[in-house]
Amino acid sequence: MTSATDTPLPAVTRLIATDLDGTLLRDDKTLSARTVAALAAAEEAGIEVFFVTGRPARWMDVVSNHVQGHGLAICANGAVVTDLRADGELLTVRALERDAALRVVHSLRDSAPGTSFAIEMTTGINYEPSYPPFHLDPGAAVALAEKLLHEDVPGQGAPVLKLLAHHTEMPPDAFLALARTVAGEQASITRSSPSALLEVSGLGVSKASTLAACCAERGISAAEVVAFGDMPNDVEMLGWAGTSYAMGNAHPAALAAASGQTLTNEEDGVAVVIERILAGR
Repeated sequence: MTSATDTPLPAVTRLIATDLDGTLLRDDKTLSARTVAALAAAEEAGIEVFFVTGRPARWMDVVSNHVQGHGLAICANGAVVTDLRADGELLTVRALERDAALRVVHSLRDSAPGTSFAIEMTTGINYEPSYPPFHLDPGAAVALAEKLLHEDVPGQGAPVLKLLAHHTEMPPDAFLALARTVAGEQASITRSSPSALLEVSGLGVSKASTLAACCAERGISAAEVVAFGDMPNDVEMLGWAGTSYAMGNAHPAALAAASGQTLTNEEDGVAVVIERILAGR
């Protein structure tokens, strides 16, 4: 793998796709002045910037003031495309079918006793009594996953964006490997947290597949995209983009998927590459 200064840049960069936590954001969840300036300079140069994150749309206030003129962001690991200029309006929803979510719940309960679950819907998050509480979402309903996923009228409930599975004892990567083994045919399973917290989306839903669709709508090829990420949920995107960078603080899976490596999120690793792209124009 080559460094930020050695990785060949595409002849034309039309879109930058960047993860947020552990990538664009510093550890205190803020953007540095250097990163803000780099994002603004990219926009001025006509390069679109897409924030591509596992976060739900309602947690995008950390970057909403810095979104490009198009206003779009890809959230929930590709389950939604949202318009941050329109109060987080959901423009595209790629839902996880409730039956598939239930099958994953039952598979993980059987294979990893002690797993607890949360359900992220278009209306917000709800979780089981044993799941770590979401202090940012005090209005969440608390019940077993079966009840949370139940629909009084089939097909009439709010779309499910993600199923979250948490384990208090298993190593994170071991939990991910187990889940993919026992339930990988039911859904797309990944993780972005340092803890044993899995994120389960509809089969085929990923940051990469939704980003590819957004690029196709704009006539942008993968070769014209530069992507940044740090965790397993970024792997598909890093592999899809023509040029990609894992952060200096990245998970080994992200490092293996990327074509290059930049500095850490605390060292403005994304800004360093953007500045290099602009200097070469």
